Amino acid sequence: MTTVARPFKVLGIQQIAIGGPDKLRLQKLWVDMLGLEVTGTFKSERENVDEDICAMGVGPFKVEVDLMQPLDPEKKPAVHTTPLNHVGLWIDDLPKAVEWLTAQGVRFAPGGIRKGAAGFDICFLHPKANDEFPIAGEGVLIEMVQAPPEVVAAFSALAATR
Repeated sequence: MTTVARPFKVLGIQQIAIGGPDKLRLQKLWVDMLGLEVTGTFKSERENVDEDICAMGVGPFKVEVDLMQPLDPEKKPAVHTTPLNHVGLWIDDLPKAVEWLTAQGVRFAPGGIRKGAAGFDICFLHPKANDEFPIAGEGVLIEMVQAPPEVVAAFSALAATR
């Protein structure tokens, strides 16, 4: 257990991403049956993904559910081979979080901090540790998402009522 003060907070779940070979089949459950709203789409050759961005909840407590299929099933990353592809966490200060976690030995996936599908700055914790970075997602890809000011304020106000 580390004794160094953590300079950031994980505020809550920002998203879950679900992959499959055909996002229309995913839409049948998540949109048609469960009633989530499609709020956008995102395609990226680099990420090998064609996704629909869906939403549940409202305001700062809205959670994305990204329904993903690969642009090319033979290429990496293979967004469809792990049905629950990744979990996204709202972070109050992403640059500080990356700096601190890296210093603690947490392994990040290549790509650094960059704009994500929903327009927020993001980066990914690698699912597998290595000798240089012995802490990772233990098989789970974790997306860290910079929370906008209204989300930080909403979570702070909620925490103040406890």
